[in-house]
Amino acid sequence: MTQTQPIHIIGGGMAGSEAAWQAAEAGAHVILHEMRPVRRTEAHQTDGLAELVCSNSFRSDDHETNAVGLLHEEMRRANSLIMAMGDVNQVPAGGALAVDREAFSRAVTAKLEAHPNIEIRREEIAGLPPEEWDNVIVATGPLTSPALAEAVHGLTGEGELAFFDAIAPIIFADSIDMGVAWKQSRYDKGETEEDRAAYINCPMDKDQYHAFVEALLAGDKTVFRDWEKDTPYFEACLPIEVMAERGIETLRHGPMKPRGLTNAHKPDEKPYAVVQLRQDNAHGTLFNMVGFQTKLKYGAQSDIFRMIPGLENAQFARLGGIHRNTFLNSPKLLDPVMRLKARPALRFAGQITGVEGYVESAAMGLLAGRFAAAERLGQPATPPPATTALGALLMHITTGHVPGRKGAFQPMNVNFGLFPDMQGPSKGPNGERLRGAAKAQAKKRLMSARALADCDAWLGQTKHAAE
Repeated sequence: MTQTQPIHIIGGGMAGSEAAWQAAEAGAHVILHEMRPVRRTEAHQTDGLAELVCSNSFRSDDHETNAVGLLHEEMRRANSLIMAMGDVNQVPAGGALAVDREAFSRAVTAKLEAHPNIEIRREEIAGLPPEEWDNVIVATGPLTSPALAEAVHGLTGEGELAFFDAIAPIIFADSIDMGVAWKQSRYDKGETEEDRAAYINCPMDKDQYHAFVEALLAGDKTVFRDWEKDTPYFEACLPIEVMAERGIETLRHGPMKPRGLTNAHKPDEKPYAVVQLRQDNAHGTLFNMVGFQTKLKYGAQSDIFRMIPGLENAQFARLGGIHRNTFLNSPKLLDPVMRLKARPALRFAGQITGVEGYVESAAMGLLAGRFAAAERLGQPATPPPATTALGALLMHITTGHVPGRKGAFQPMNVNFGLFPDMQGPSKGPNGERLRGAAKAQAKKRLMSARALADCDAWLGQTKHAAE
């Protein structure tokens, strides 16, 4: 096969879009196959590439003490399209990176459409791709079409795993009663005044909170079909009512915690619980309910969420929902450069590989695109060091399991527990003895510094190999 043949990428979500960009920037010819609008999905609202479904947040942007912030920085250094367009289309979110989801998708789509090495075909690839496609990235995400999922199952003999993921409601800002609610980021985080006022907060007293939790528990919920009943939830994205089932106080120690917030209308009165809403678009006209993923039926959502002080007259741009996500048993099925062992012409990328989160999915697309381009152009496909955030995630999906334990491999967000350990400092810069949280933060800073140094070395090595 010659180097002029294309790399085929199936799926134009976060992973597929990033993979297409990376491969094309490396000099490969890319054909990106996206089935929308020919075939719709349960969760997408538009035909745009890299559409954000569940939330508009890329989470923390702190690259010194937060693993996802570190992943942001590594991807920026690796010329990530997703991070570049995220930065251009960000909206205030305190210490987090959140984006205007529609503007972000439009920007990613425009960049890919304009790239001379990328051809976009709006079509569904039903089943496995043709045998003559010798370099393919499957980045179909958690909503992989049934025909393709069944074909992969048949090829590998390994049943796919699955979990349920939920979506939070979005509210029109002008329907929120700001005589009750107020704007403030938790602990006033943020570099600018706009960032420090990035969230709308709705306070509850103890009686209001208890009544709300009781309504959540009693509310009419989506009923799963028999074959879905044994499918677990992803722990980092539990429906709000499932959290409530774990105990009356669970929510006020989770998404409804009042810590770090002062009611601007009643500064001397500490709220018992607080519901936060995060800006969802650049105009500031839409806000999503933070941590309020739900499987409540639509009518119940409207009634119950309007019990929240400040949201009595809330108008919803989108109500919450739940959908079934699928992921492969990647440690068993994929090799160290993300190729399917049963058919090495196929690579997998994104959430289907067992990473969780927008940025993590895009990161796996970044690696798959680079590996595929290196293979096509006759260069070594060198994985990033395990000490980096990119490498730690790659190690998770290729070796991150306990052999012999059923269900041991589960979807994972990036976190420092995936990195090789290192000895943290015992003393601070002024010779003071470090303890507790201060010691943990100092260790994370060292791990992040090591990661960025190793990432730069890896990027330099891969650049040299391409020249």
